[in-house]
Amino acid sequence: MEPDLSALEAHLEERDVDGYLLHSDSEDADQYYLSGFDAPDPFVSLYDGEVRLLFARSLEYGRARAESRAATVERYVDFDHEKLIEEHGRHEATNRAIAGFLAAHGVDSVAVPPRFPLRTADGLRGQGVSVAADPESALTAVRAIKTDEEVERVRETQRANEAAMARAEELLAGASIDDEDRLVHDGDVLTSERVREAIELTLLRHGCALDETIVACGADAADPHDRGSGPLRADEPIIVDVFPRSKESKYHSDMTRTFLRGTPGDTIREWYDLTAEAKATALDALEVGVTGEAVHGAACDVYEDAGLPTLRSDERTETGFIPSTGHGVGLDVHELPRVSPGGGELRPGHVVTIEP
Repeated sequence: MEPDLSALEAHLEERDVDGYLLHSDSEDADQYYLSGFDAPDPFVSLYDGEVRLLFARSLEYGRARAESRAATVERYVDFDHEKLIEEHGRHEATNRAIAGFLAAHGVDSVAVPPRFPLRTADGLRGQGVSVAADPESALTAVRAIKTDEEVERVRETQRANEAAMARAEELLAGASIDDEDRLVHDGDVLTSERVREAIELTLLRHGCALDETIVACGADAADPHDRGSGPLRADEPIIVDVFPRSKESKYHSDMTRTFLRGTPGDTIREWYDLTAEAKATALDALEVGVTGEAVHGAACDVYEDAGLPTLRSDERTETGFIPSTGHGVGLDVHELPRVSPGGGELRPGHVVTIEP
């Protein structure tokens, strides 16, 4: 996949800098997006109209030349790194090698993302390179606009997610209830941990992995992002939130469902119905040209009209509708655009969740 970097070029022209610089490993989504290369250790990517890579060692050099989208791939050794170490010490040698790499490509000034390493920035400034922070993270905004190929990658991950959620539903629906109001499956008490294991095994079989899954019951379900633990109980809501990443494409999906085995109380049923209405209302409001803030506001209206607090109506509330309505999803599970207060205009190619 070749990304459209024309917006990044326009950003560099507007900022009057020669290039955009990254120094991180490929777990940084911006790094992976720009370089097209997966490496566990930090490396340098420069965009100056072309993508150019610089590696500290030769270990990844051959693979980067074969797999990355870079026009050039170089190593510290190409800039006399060992000699620089002898003369200046290791840290200063690294600064000089990166500065030499930039000079070789006629780059005297760079913009860098908000989390760019401070030591690298200060070291380059010490070598006369102008380093300007890019607080809005232009590259992150660029990759928020998905190509058709990227949309399909999210869909593939979502299909795996749906299979995992179906496995969780199967376990919950097939459970009985013991005399302590616990869910029991195949003779054993059904726990958050057991359902989470089934979800994660299903995802692995579909080529996906994830760091954590939420299966939270009762009071745990009311605490945002509590992973949940222990027995699952009848008559209480069970939140299942699954956000895997494809091991091949590295694109995420995100899916949340509420289950209940038994009989819901009046309050739980009311909140469930309100949330279903808020979700439908937000989806109705979702279209190109509206803002993420407006979509979030439509969901807030539903709760506020029912007399429940939101962070819009009470910024200090700890109950009621306190999350955002949604967010972008792609190489990061939470990325632009925001479907929340301050969320900007939604554009063709944005992929968002709606999950009040």
